[in-house]
Amino acid sequence: MRNRRVEFKKGLLCRVAGSLVVLMFIVGIIVYPSIIPVFGSAAESSDAAVSNRASFSTDVIYQIVTDRFLDGDSTNNPEGDIFDRSNLRKYHGGDWAGIIQKLNDGYFTGLGITALWISSPVENITTIDPSNSSASYHGYWARDFFRTNEFFGTMNEFQNMVNTAHEKNIKVVIDFAPNHTSTAEFGTTVFPEDGRLYRDGQLISGFKTDTRDIFNHESWTDFSTYENGIYHSMYGLADLNHINGTVDSYMKEAVEQWLNMGVDGIRADAVKHMPEGWQKNWLSGIYEENPVFVFGEWFTGGTGSDAQMEKFANESGMSLLDFRLANAIRGALGNDSITMVDLHSVIEATGADFEEVNDQVTFIDNHDMSRFMTLSGNNQRDVENAYVLLLTSRGVPAVYYGTEQYATGSSDPENRGDMPSFSTTSNACKVIGSLAPLRKTNPALAYGTTNKRWINNDVYIYEREFAGNVVLTAVNRNQSAGYNIAGLLTNLPAGEYEDVLGGILGGRNISVSAAGAVTVFELGDGESAVWQYTNHSEAAPDIGNVDPMIGKAGNTITITGRGFGAAAGQVYFGTKAAVVQSWSNSKITVTIPNATGGVKDISITTAAGTKSDTYEGFEVLSGPQAAVRFKVNNAATVYGTNVYLVGSVYELGNWDTSLAIGPFFNSTSTIGMYPTWFYDISVPAGTTVEYKFVKIDGSGNVVWESGNNHTVVTLAEGTAAVTVDWQE
Repeated sequence: MRNRRVEFKKGLLCRVAGSLVVLMFIVGIIVYPSIIPVFGSAAESSDAAVSNRASFSTDVIYQIVTDRFLDGDSTNNPEGDIFDRSNLRKYHGGDWAGIIQKLNDGYFTGLGITALWISSPVENITTIDPSNSSASYHGYWARDFFRTNEFFGTMNEFQNMVNTAHEKNIKVVIDFAPNHTSTAEFGTTVFPEDGRLYRDGQLISGFKTDTRDIFNHESWTDFSTYENGIYHSMYGLADLNHINGTVDSYMKEAVEQWLNMGVDGIRADAVKHMPEGWQKNWLSGIYEENPVFVFGEWFTGGTGSDAQMEKFANESGMSLLDFRLANAIRGALGNDSITMVDLHSVIEATGADFEEVNDQVTFIDNHDMSRFMTLSGNNQRDVENAYVLLLTSRGVPAVYYGTEQYATGSSDPENRGDMPSFSTTSNACKVIGSLAPLRKTNPALAYGTTNKRWINNDVYIYEREFAGNVVLTAVNRNQSAGYNIAGLLTNLPAGEYEDVLGGILGGRNISVSAAGAVTVFELGDGESAVWQYTNHSEAAPDIGNVDPMIGKAGNTITITGRGFGAAAGQVYFGTKAAVVQSWSNSKITVTIPNATGGVKDISITTAAGTKSDTYEGFEVLSGPQAAVRFKVNNAATVYGTNVYLVGSVYELGNWDTSLAIGPFFNSTSTIGMYPTWFYDISVPAGTTVEYKFVKIDGSGNVVWESGNNHTVVTLAEGTAAVTVDWQE
C-alpha cells in the first residue's frame, strides 16, 4: 500500500492581498532586479511551480461553469432558442474571453487561486434536448471532442486562455466526459442529434443508426449494481462502448490534443459509469506523454465507506472528487445533521480507506449539489467556517465559482446561476485569500498528517504536520456559544502566534510553551482561527507525494516533499536506481527504471547520503496498456460464488489468486448473461498473456478451471475481446 500521508495520532485579502503581492514584486524588480528569477528557473524547480502538472497538492482549484461566469465576447453568443439569460436551462454567454478578463484583472490571483477547472471545452450539440428543454451550456453533451464549443471560443482563444493562465502562475484543468455523447433515448421522443459522434466534422455514428458498435445499447441504468451503471445509459445519454477500438483510439487521441495545448489536468466525468479496465488503459496512455493530474467523479451521497469507490481510487491511477468529505462538511457546518466529532470520524476513516488521501479533490459544493449557502439557510458564517475547514484539511481543495460571493441555489440548474459579483470585500473572499496562498508556503497543508487536538460536538481543533511544518486550525460552528479551550497541545514550537486569518472570523493570538501547551483562550461564537509555523531547516528528505500514481518503465514521475537538497542524489524503485531528470529541495523528476511490473517502494538518498522515508507501493505497469474484454461461457456457480481471472502478468495477479481480477459481471444482455461472465481489464499491449478463470466463494475458497492455460496475444494498439468456455 502507498504511503498514507494523513495519519491519525489519537490523543485580507482577496484583491488587497493580490495587489500587495503585485506591488512588492514591482518594487522588487525596480530596486532589486536580481529577484526576477523567482518566476523563472528557481521557481519552476519547486513543488509549487505552475509547471508542476503532475501534482496539485500545493494548489487551490477554482471550478467554473464557463457559460455562467462572464461574457467576455458577445459576438460568439448563440442565436435562437438555445440562448436566453432569463432561463437557467439555456446558454447565457460566458466564454473563455471572460475567463481571460478575470485572469488579467487579478481576481483569481487575489483569491490565491492557482488552478482553474473549466467546463468541457469540446463541441456540444446546438439543439434543445426535447426530454428536458435544456441546451448544452454545461458542456456534457459532446458532439465532437476534436473541436471547440463555438460559444466558448475558438482553438486560438482556448490557447490564449491557457497561456494567460500560465503567465499568472495558474494551471488549467478541463472537464472531460468520455462516457457518453448527447441524449438519444427517452420513450418515443425523437432527438435531433441522435447522440451522434463526430471526429473533426466527420460523422462516426449516430445512436439509432449504429452499425459499428460505437455505443452500448442497453436500457437506462437503474443504478442497482456497479455493472448496471457501467453498461446501461445514464438518463438516456448515448453510452459509448469503450472496448470498441474506434472509441478507444478516439478518446486517447482527443484528450492528447487538449493536453498538447498545455492543459495541466483532467477532471474525468462519470468514472463510476465506465469500465475501470478501459480507464486504466486510457490513463496509461495519457501518462506516457503527459504526466498530468487526473481526478474523476464518483458520486456518493453519504459519508460511509464505498468499497468499489475506494478500490477505484486506489487502483485506477487517478484521484477522485472526495464526496465523503464534502458530505461530512456539509452535514457538520451546513445543516448540522452531524457533529464535529462525526466529521473527524469521516476524516479518520477516509485517511485509512484512501491510499493517496492527499491527492483526493475536496469541496463543499459543486454543480451537482445545492449551494452551501442555500444548504445552511443563507448563513454566511457557515460558508466562511466551511472554507476554513476545506482549505486547511487534507486533499486538494476546489472552490465552486460564486460561493465566495455567497451565491445561492438548490438543485440543478438553480445551483448553476450567473456569477453574482466579482466583489473582493466579502469575508468568504478574505478567508480564501488568506488561506489559499498558505498551501504554497507551508507543506503541512499539502502533505501533512492530521492530528485531532481538541474536539466536542461544536468545536474541532486539528493539526497538520509535515517535515517540521505545522498548521493548527480551530473551528467553532456554534454561533450562539463560545468555548474555553483548555488543555490544548500542539507541535508548534514555543512562541507567540498570530491568526493567519487576521482576526476576520474572530481568531486571536495564542501562546505556546516549550512543552507544547497552548495558553487557555476563548473560541467565541462561530469563530475560527488558523496558526502556522514554517520550518526552514529540514534535516532529512521527506517524501510528500509521488505523481502520477502509476506508470510504465520510461515514464516521467514527479516526487514532491522537502529536504531533498539542492544537489542531485539518487532515487530508487526498490533496489533499482532511476535516471534523475531534475532535482530541487522540494521536487524531483525521474524516469521510471526498467523493471518487471509490480508494486515498488520508492526511496531517496540525497547527495549528502541521507536517506528518506519510504513511499510504499508505487505501481509499475508491465508496459504500454491495452483494454481486453475477457469472457467465459458456461461457468455455473452457487449463490455467493463469483468468477475471477488470474494470469501470467502483473496486471492479472501473476497467478496469485489473492490478486485475482473480478468479480466478473454476468447481467448485461448485449455482452453476457449468466452463466456467461465478462470483465474489461487493462493488460500489457503487444504481449502473449496466459490466463485461467477461477471461482471464489465468500469464504475465499478457490476452484480453478481445469485444462491448459488460455492464451491471448494482445494488440500493440487498440482493444480486443476474447471468449472461451469454462474447462471442467
